[in-house]
Amino acid sequence: EVRLVESGGGLVQPGGSLMLSCVASGFTFSTYAMSWLRQVPGQDLEWVSAINDEGKTYYTEAVKGRFTISRDNAKSTLYLQLTNLKTEDTAMYYCSKGHGINRRERGQGTQVTVSS
Repeated sequence: EVRLVESGGGLVQPGGSLMLSCVASGFTFSTYAMSWLRQVPGQDLEWVSAINDEGKTYYTEAVKGRFTISRDNAKSTLYLQLTNLKTEDTAMYYCSKGHGINRRERGQGTQVTVSS
C-alpha cells in the first residue's frame, strides 16, 4: 500500500521560506517520479513540481526560481524548498506518486499559509 506523509507546512510572512518533506513507503521510491501538488479551497488540484527517477526537475511557471524540488532515495523522502513566498502560494500541499496529478496516490497534505 502506497503511503505518503507530508510535513513542514506552517504560517509564514510574505518573502519567507519553508521546507516541506514527504516520507514515502509501500513502493520502490527510487524508481518513480514524484510530484508536489497544491489545492486552494474551492479550486481543483494544481500541479506544482516534479522530479523524475534520474533527478531531472520540472516546475510550473508560477514557482520557477522560487521553489526547489529534491529527493533522498536512501530515506525515501521527497522535499520542496519554498522561498520568496507570496500570498498566492497559500494552499494545502500534497506529494503524489508519479509525474502529474495523481489524485489516488497522494498524502494527507500539509498547510502552507503566507500572510502578514
